[in-house]
Amino acid sequence: MTNHSDTNTGREVPVGHRTADYYYDLPQELIAQDPLQDRSSSRLLILNRRTGQRTHGTFRDILKYLERGDTLILNDTKVIPARLLGLREGTGASIEILLLKRLEKDVWECLVRPGKKLRPGARAVFGDGSLKAEILEIAEGGNRLVRFEYEGIFEEVLDRLGEMPLPPYITHRLQDRNRYQTVYAKYEGSAAAPTAGLHFTPELLGEVRDMGVNIGFVTLHVGLGTFRPVKVDDVEEHVMHTEWYNVPPETAELINRTHKEGHRVICVGTTSCRTVESAADEDGAVHAGSDDTSIFIYPGYRFRAMDALITNFHLPESTLIMLVSAFAGRETILETYREAVDKRYRFFSFGDAMFVY
Repeated sequence: MTNHSDTNTGREVPVGHRTADYYYDLPQELIAQDPLQDRSSSRLLILNRRTGQRTHGTFRDILKYLERGDTLILNDTKVIPARLLGLREGTGASIEILLLKRLEKDVWECLVRPGKKLRPGARAVFGDGSLKAEILEIAEGGNRLVRFEYEGIFEEVLDRLGEMPLPPYITHRLQDRNRYQTVYAKYEGSAAAPTAGLHFTPELLGEVRDMGVNIGFVTLHVGLGTFRPVKVDDVEEHVMHTEWYNVPPETAELINRTHKEGHRVICVGTTSCRTVESAADEDGAVHAGSDDTSIFIYPGYRFRAMDALITNFHLPESTLIMLVSAFAGRETILETYREAVDKRYRFFSFGDAMFVY
């Protein structure tokens, strides 16, 4: 195996452990800016990770690759309209606050812009003045702890004044905010959608069930760390963001029974994958419960609970392409992505999907 030299430390870094090893060329026009009218009509690239064989179809073709007794694991988190645009009290300057994580009833960890000017004590007002905010302190990584002031129910105020926090690579305005939710979204708390699930319709899920395929739900509230680039040369030095998850007892039991009966656990999205892998012990048994996870999956990781993965196409040099590479092999994934570019697949959140088995 060829090694690279880390530019910061001078030590040898094995191939696959360097962030640049996960780069690929992506033409800007292949980044999907809008969701398709029919969720399930997106394209589907099917990859056999053992043989490297690739086939192409539409998302509805996923039914051909599912088998009776398999279990699909879906992340039922719901995206909140976490982007607040307002004015700074006193100066009237425009500001933006992005809710990341609720710490207590009215205090949230937030991303703020412009960060340099929003110091502790700064105040902001939103919309008609029914929502106000005060910066309490600077948190680790430059985020802010923000206390909100309002009358009534915070979620209702947020629903009225907030916008969907679309990833930075989507520049078009979203016409229907439900298109950045899965059809099974249930528990509010995410700053980003578990996008692999956006391809499913109620009808398609009904067909899945009719085939004798089980469906289990987990919850992982997706943080914006998902979109943050890896800024270190050596992958092992990257500090992963933390996200809250819950595995209900019935889902843990379903996953364990599926494996016991010799069938596959298929995760819909990297968030479902990170959840079941966080909840699995060394022997692959998945345990019910809630916790925070900062699991970082990259090549060399041994999967304990997931047997196949439905996922979108991810950003170059991101933790998500590293996860998929851990499952299917880095060279295989980069080769597959190159083919997807050649065949003009649509990339990222509103883009097309892959089934890796």
